[in-house]
Amino acid sequence: MSLSDEELDRYARHIVLPQVGGAGQQRLKAARVAVVGAGGIGSGVLPALAGAGVGRLTIVDGDCVDISNLQRQPLYRTSDIDQPKAQLAAGFLRERFPQVDSIAVSTRIDPDNAEALLAGHDLIIDGTDNFATRLTISDAAVRLGIPLLSAAAQQFQGQVALFRGRPCYRCFVGDAFDADDCDNCAEFGVLGALTGTVGNFAALIAIRAIVGIEPDAAGTLHLFDGAGLSWRPIRLTADPACRACS
Repeated sequence: MSLSDEELDRYARHIVLPQVGGAGQQRLKAARVAVVGAGGIGSGVLPALAGAGVGRLTIVDGDCVDISNLQRQPLYRTSDIDQPKAQLAAGFLRERFPQVDSIAVSTRIDPDNAEALLAGHDLIIDGTDNFATRLTISDAAVRLGIPLLSAAAQQFQGQVALFRGRPCYRCFVGDAFDADDCDNCAEFGVLGALTGTVGNFAALIAIRAIVGIEPDAAGTLHLFDGAGLSWRPIRLTADPACRACS
């Protein structure tokens, strides 16, 4: 996939990087990424990936903007309250990054529609805020054979991990979190700046994965302590009894 003169100028700071170059920028342009969740994590991920030149971004989110979202979701304005997030996020990207194909899907993902919504993408990024939805997305990614980048933030803690088949996200958290009433940031709170930090870090891992920068981050969980200002990588192992990927 070739780059236009305008794209060569737009992405000049990428192209001069030896780890990216013209070939890496072409891979970004050809990439199709599904981002599930246009909240705090999505507000970091989406502008970063669109700015990097990812060719197609599918934004899946069935929620509308609430006033409590504005503390950590800079994609939205006060006047956007009660409007659908996916549509607003896609409009935000189209206005600033017209070369990117930004597609809004204002639907809540569930076990019945997950595979249909996610099929045909090169990478899935999960920025949702409850375990049941994350496990639904992970199980669909395993069945579809699509890499999954999971990012989450709660209180002062963040975590990001890239999964390629085995181990999968279910190997990491187990089967106990399939219920819809599991922990989320509405119950425990989250520092607004943390979601931007985690979202941008997830975008960095996504760009590395698309371009093919080594070493591969798959299978490593990156934990961020926002209170202590430290990152800690943990190597994940596959669960031989996992009902999704074993």
